[in-house]
Amino acid sequence: MPAEPLSRPRIVAAAIDLIEREGADAVSMRRIAADLGVGVMSLYNHVPSKSALLDGVAEAVLSQIEFTDDPDAEWTDRVRMQARAFRQIAHHYPRCTMVVVSRQLNSTAGLLPVERALSTLRDAGFGGREAVRVLRVFIAYIVGSLLREVGVTPTFAPVHRPDIAVADADPLLFPQVSGLAGPLADCDHEAEFEFGLEMLIQAVAVQLKPYG
Repeated sequence: MPAEPLSRPRIVAAAIDLIEREGADAVSMRRIAADLGVGVMSLYNHVPSKSALLDGVAEAVLSQIEFTDDPDAEWTDRVRMQARAFRQIAHHYPRCTMVVVSRQLNSTAGLLPVERALSTLRDAGFGGREAVRVLRVFIAYIVGSLLREVGVTPTFAPVHRPDIAVADADPLLFPQVSGLAGPLADCDHEAEFEFGLEMLIQAVAVQLKPYG
């Protein structure tokens, strides 16, 4: 079988595979060329720089988000669907998701989720500036939750850290931590995400009333 021709999609796919195996720090043009079995200079015919390559990774991941938006549904349900869609793709590409949230994309793939979210909020009755602010709040929550799920930020539930024993906390110094050692030592990420999402939607709905 002849070798697959070198192309931008093939280079981006190799970068995605490498990131998921070893993390974004492992990415370099030389490393990608070695993984593909080609000369490093040949990559530049398709991708001008490492930064452009990482943009390509973010765009490729975002383009796979499956939005099932229903314009006739309540705005709260549309927000839930959009948040869950982003979380689902993050489960498929946990390490690449960290690349997604670190890039400022102006491509169709990068702007489409923003357009959908703003459209949903504007349809709900928010003014333009308020819709942008609400979007940023949701992004902060979703990204924070995803960072926790992939182990970048603390969960206050060290289920993957056997060296941290919450139950051993001194009850005199930390009565609440000691008394809640059980819940603190357990974290159902999906349940936690849905709990926080509901709280956020309800809080945003209250803010909507002055604009409705």
